[in-house]
Amino acid sequence: MEIKGIQDMYPENYNVCYGCGSKNEHGYQLKTVWEGEETVTRFKPDKVHTSIPGYVYGGLLASLIDCHGTGSAALARLKEDGKVLGEGKAERFVTGTLTVKFLKPTPIDDELEIRGIIKEIKGRKITIEARLIAKGEVCVTGEIIAIQLID
Repeated sequence: MEIKGIQDMYPENYNVCYGCGSKNEHGYQLKTVWEGEETVTRFKPDKVHTSIPGYVYGGLLASLIDCHGTGSAALARLKEDGKVLGEGKAERFVTGTLTVKFLKPTPIDDELEIRGIIKEIKGRKITIEARLIAKGEVCVTGEIIAIQLID
């Protein structure tokens, strides 16, 4: 399988998440990668993601921030282990806390870009700041504390 994002490297038994599991054919199919020092995921909402005409449902936006955060944590751990995308397996993270701030309505008719900055790595906990951008404007911000699963 071609590696397009960290989600393609999740272990088989942890790759079914609706938001980020590449094995969930009905899910978002997010692909998180590095762009410089930031992580990035892109997603094109569909009309089924409508809150009010022309704008994206806030629950979707929160889940995009959430799944981007856990993917960003997996990328950060891979990098900390001296590996790059496509090398080895990705550690799987789950959400410890999620804080989301909705700054303005998010238009539905454009691709959304979610960017993350790794703020802290402390053992199994990684803190990520995220921002969701539509049409060049930050519409949503968030902070995720992701916790690494231990098998």
